[in-house]
Amino acid sequence: MAILLAAARLGRTARLKNPLLSALLVGGHEHVRSLSSHVALDAPAGRKDLRVPYIGLYKDSPYQAWTRSFASDTGKLIEAVVPFMGESISDGTLSTFLKKPGDRVEVDEAIAQVETDKVTVDVNSPEAGFIEKFVAKEGDTVVPGAKIAIISKSTDGAKPDVAEKEKRAPQPSQPSATADKKEEKKAKTLPSAEPVEAVAKGKVATPSTSVSTKASPSPSEPQLPPKERERRVPMTRLRKRVATRLKDSQNTFALLTTFNEVDMTNLMQLRSEYKDAFLEKHGVKLGFMSGFVKGTVSALQNQPTVNAVIDGDDIIYRDYIDISIAVGTPKGLVVPVIRNAERLNFAEIEKTISVLGKKANSGTISIDEMAGGTFTISNGGVYGSLLSTPIINPPQSAILGMHSIQNRPMVVGGNIVARPMMYIALTYDHRLIDGREAVYFLRRVKDIVEDPRRLLLDI
Repeated sequence: MAILLAAARLGRTARLKNPLLSALLVGGHEHVRSLSSHVALDAPAGRKDLRVPYIGLYKDSPYQAWTRSFASDTGKLIEAVVPFMGESISDGTLSTFLKKPGDRVEVDEAIAQVETDKVTVDVNSPEAGFIEKFVAKEGDTVVPGAKIAIISKSTDGAKPDVAEKEKRAPQPSQPSATADKKEEKKAKTLPSAEPVEAVAKGKVATPSTSVSTKASPSPSEPQLPPKERERRVPMTRLRKRVATRLKDSQNTFALLTTFNEVDMTNLMQLRSEYKDAFLEKHGVKLGFMSGFVKGTVSALQNQPTVNAVIDGDDIIYRDYIDISIAVGTPKGLVVPVIRNAERLNFAEIEKTISVLGKKANSGTISIDEMAGGTFTISNGGVYGSLLSTPIINPPQSAILGMHSIQNRPMVVGGNIVARPMMYIALTYDHRLIDGREAVYFLRRVKDIVEDPRRLLLDI
């Protein structure tokens, strides 16, 4: 009995230490499949994984030995994915690739761009290496976490391998494309299956029946017939978003615009006298926008209803002032926000506008830098606009429009003199803001801009 127990222990020990012997000792079974792995607790640090597949032992086996190899330090593949794009953004469009397969990339180097409803987001490489391949195509709709590219960390021959793979990749044969076109032509020339079926059943297909089967375009979105020297280009996500928000603004708000004009003489003189000293001390140019922002802050403090917003059956009054500055970029209109503008001086306002403007034009502005905003200033004067009626940026209740400066004859002290004048416009939600508050608001802006000394005296 003792001899039998010892033999049993010896056999069990041998099976645990030698997978091949374990497979041979299994009696009455033709095929063996290993679905588990053993971990040696007393294995030394850095010991390699000893699991090996034994598929060659049983070539006729219908089963497959499942193993998972560990990633090595050389030639490791890493996935580049779409980053988090903001709380209110669930997806975007892969607009363009900045690199090609086989190109060398560094850590955090942009390899692609995703266009969202608000901004363009870069997809950066998580590691340095070579682009193995792209797993998405331009124009695809992607979500945060979606795979964009495969990055190879290998530094030895990674780029040539990719080039060779591209050369060896089978090119789409022209005959197949030609055959597809021929099939389409045949399908178009062949009679429809519906008239044949109708004749077989003793029915006659009338012209009205055939016309009804065609999908007619929606009357609200007419499809224009193609013409010569025209091209149809899909709208970008940003342009579609801007169009939707502006139309929603017209459909939601009771829009009304009131106007006034501002004499820019004193503000222009102030800028001319102190622009060099201002630039030397603060490192930023003194512009007109900071004067209008300070005037807007003072007007909003005097007329808090203009800074409020309707929410259902309630009115939300904001005790802070975040000024949105409308910036036109090549990709569309964006509105970066100056936070807590009531706490900033002229220099801080100019610095903030300069930084946000550069980010907006370069496409690197973030969602957080455009979120919120209680009031918007739009300066159409930089494009030469003389007069306009701006549209409210939801969920705000008003927007101030600035325009170009032109010398016009004005009566000053009983004399007609030439003065640099600017028209300003306030579009507001008449459901919340009455004409009285709107006019008082514009007059306060006019008073501050025409005489900035009022800010020092708080009058």
